[in-house]
Amino acid sequence: MRRSAGILLHRPGGDGGPEVLLGHMGGPFWARKDDHAWSIPKGEYPPDEDPREAAAREFAEELGSPPPDGPLVDLGSVRGSGKVITAFALRGDLDAERIVSNVFEMEWPPRSGRCQRFPEVDRAAWFDLSTARVKIVKGQAVFLDRLAAALG
Repeated sequence: MRRSAGILLHRPGGDGGPEVLLGHMGGPFWARKDDHAWSIPKGEYPPDEDPREAAAREFAEELGSPPPDGPLVDLGSVRGSGKVITAFALRGDLDAERIVSNVFEMEWPPRSGRCQRFPEVDRAAWFDLSTARVKIVKGQAVFLDRLAAALG
């Protein structure tokens, strides 16, 4: 089973509740989608790598800067789409307008023989928890609930 790890960055919001940072998935499949097309910054890692280290690495690759300093709070794991996703909460701030994501290549349009490059994350934004529930891919919504519980 493939493994993936990520960091759910959060900060106090204007209404007193938390805001979370999500990334909109890049590439042509997600280009015209918004609801359930956002994700925590995450990526796959091999079985011999510590998931905390993998989460920090993937955060940096997908957003262009290392995660802020602070303790990672384990939000547990979920199974879905042929992989196990482990998430960690981290309190901190980041300018969502200044992200720079790594890229991936894929044949596009399909069966065209042409390879194109796309960012893994084409934009990032802060959302309150109720809005985040609409934006985040359905399989990751449980991490929002676990964050809310952890914050009390």
